[in-house]
Amino acid sequence: MINLTMNTMTNTNHLIRTLSVTLALGITAIAHAQPADWNYSLSLSPLYQGKGKLEGGGEASATSVIVRAGMFGDIGNGNRAGLTLNYDHTDYSFSNPVQFGGRAPWGTVERYGFSVPLSFGLKDDWTLGIAPSLDWIGEKGADSGESLTWGAIAFGAKRYANGNRLGFGIGAFDRLEKTSVFPMIIVDWKLSDRWKLVNPLPAGPTGPAGLELDYRFDGDWNLGLGAAVRTTRFRLSSTNVVANGIGEESGAPVFLRATRNLGRQSTLNLYAGIIANGKLSIENSSGNRLTRVDLGTTPIFAATLVTRF
Repeated sequence: MINLTMNTMTNTNHLIRTLSVTLALGITAIAHAQPADWNYSLSLSPLYQGKGKLEGGGEASATSVIVRAGMFGDIGNGNRAGLTLNYDHTDYSFSNPVQFGGRAPWGTVERYGFSVPLSFGLKDDWTLGIAPSLDWIGEKGADSGESLTWGAIAFGAKRYANGNRLGFGIGAFDRLEKTSVFPMIIVDWKLSDRWKLVNPLPAGPTGPAGLELDYRFDGDWNLGLGAAVRTTRFRLSSTNVVANGIGEESGAPVFLRATRNLGRQSTLNLYAGIIANGKLSIENSSGNRLTRVDLGTTPIFAATLVTRF
């Protein structure tokens, strides 16, 4: 854990909350970037996770708003750099969660932070990159100094003559009393004139990028089928039943995506799917598990509006 003074934490939190924007140009953007001047993007994503049955009785659901923004561009000699910022807001709702003692294990959870992606062009169309990041993630009222997640993703990718890209990477993160290390595949591979295999999500402290099979229609529509694995850990508030503990939500989102290009600068993505193998956990402040509850398959619906300029 990185030690910071409370004044520094307060100033940092105020700055990031004022910006109210989230990570848009993570490791996937670096690996897939094409030579260009500086690019900027901003996206807004409302997301609804429907009711799922909790093991032992009760239900859980969640509503989120995710705002993302970033800049990324050429710094010369085939090297690229960026700055990305993030903000996520999730309201959880629980109904009679028996194994959590009949009380909601947590309420509103916020995540905010930043990343500095860097990539370096090498010979033979190889690119090496690294994306260090800092995030604060916790239940509303949690101690910011105890809510810090930090780490980095490093990768190598090769661009082939037909424009395809393939690479490998590794992520390592200190995530609230737990260190996570995971491998990942970076892929942007055209299978035919209409089909290609890509990473659907930015990789980061919640997990690798996943895989998506994409189909391009004539006109401005394309369709994708994808899956990933995600785990979110966050500090609980000081007034929680488990004061200053750690909450965790994990699962495997499987989704269908429909995308419509709105001119040259904007894109609308519509998502529908499920979260399979969901689990909710509570740990004490030292990271020792107290309760783990299976969450039944839950429906998810989301939309993302992306603007580039």
